[in-house]
Amino acid sequence: MSATPLALHSPDAVRETLRSHGWEEGLAATAAGGVAPLAVHLTGLDQATLESLVRFAGGLGLEVLTGDSWAVLAGSRSRLSAFARPWTVPEPLAAAAEQVGLALPADPPELWRTARGPVPLDRPVLVGILNVTPDSFSDGGRFTATDVALAHADALVEAGATIVDVGGESTRPGRSEPVSLEEELRRVVPVVEALARARPDLLISVDTVKAEVARQALEGGAAAVNDVSAFRLEPAMAKVAAEAGAGVVLMHSRGALLEIASYAHAEYRDGVVAEVLAELREAVLAATVAGIAPEAIAVDPGFGFSKTVEQNIQLFDQLAALQALGRPVVVGPSRKRFLGAVTGRPVEDRDRATAAACALAWGRGARLFRVHDVAAAGEALAVARAVGAP
Repeated sequence: MSATPLALHSPDAVRETLRSHGWEEGLAATAAGGVAPLAVHLTGLDQATLESLVRFAGGLGLEVLTGDSWAVLAGSRSRLSAFARPWTVPEPLAAAAEQVGLALPADPPELWRTARGPVPLDRPVLVGILNVTPDSFSDGGRFTATDVALAHADALVEAGATIVDVGGESTRPGRSEPVSLEEELRRVVPVVEALARARPDLLISVDTVKAEVARQALEGGAAAVNDVSAFRLEPAMAKVAAEAGAGVVLMHSRGALLEIASYAHAEYRDGVVAEVLAELREAVLAATVAGIAPEAIAVDPGFGFSKTVEQNIQLFDQLAALQALGRPVVVGPSRKRFLGAVTGRPVEDRDRATAAACALAWGRGARLFRVHDVAAAGEALAVARAVGAP
């Protein structure tokens, strides 16, 4: 007789063990996912609900930790799923069961749909940053000329980028004036058009909060819109994206464009994870109501935007919570301030930290990675994928 511990940071250990005993791949994967440990934090519970919760959830084999109006339910995914059936639980627990169901991770999306075709998500998708701005926080002014921008795009693709993200307005802290529509069009559209001509198979996204910039970029060959305001600042963006069949990235942020990289709106009374998740859920719902297909929507937690260093680290640690939205998760930790706070390195020397962050994010469910140094991130992600992923 022997006993070997199985590390449960991912389902791989259980899945491979079951396969070694002759289980079919699909069945082994399903069973392994079912035993994965999860926990859900419930708040706003009255005493009657708490008492019923302790009895019923305990009977399902779940761990229940409670306090004044709150509870933590912990156990395997299969047991939490058994609880998350409002029609089977005692009446006082119906609302709690529904909320637990919404909090459980959805099945991971297999692709992200864009105007130029689907993006498979079975491996890391590297999004290379191409800032055609004079004032971006780490590379401002380097790629403003079209020929220089195209050369840098070539370098990003050769390093492994699947998508090139073209942006014409910086969101760096401390800016005092927004970029005019005319100026942003002048910066972005010629680069998008030239890049689409030079590389017709390349997927191009446009990083903008302006609906007209998005419209002209999509007409010029872009496949997706990356909106750091998740359509808050110009709701017309949703119609533009829907009509073009574009992929969209809805990023969490708060406040006006000149505020989003500051701490002006960094108060999260219910916790940064809970509020970011709730606000992104609202953004996804608004996008679908506007006619954007769910398969075209990706979400970004917005590292560095409207969050303190401590909040960024907490959100990063709990990034897997965003899997409850059922949409591909995009992360953009590249050279961000919170990485500088952790490592003590200046902005121009944070690519190693960025690569490490991307590898950790892959293990927490992220599938698209927006970075400056594509090669470094790609190597780190190759290792992360090779050693197992959720």
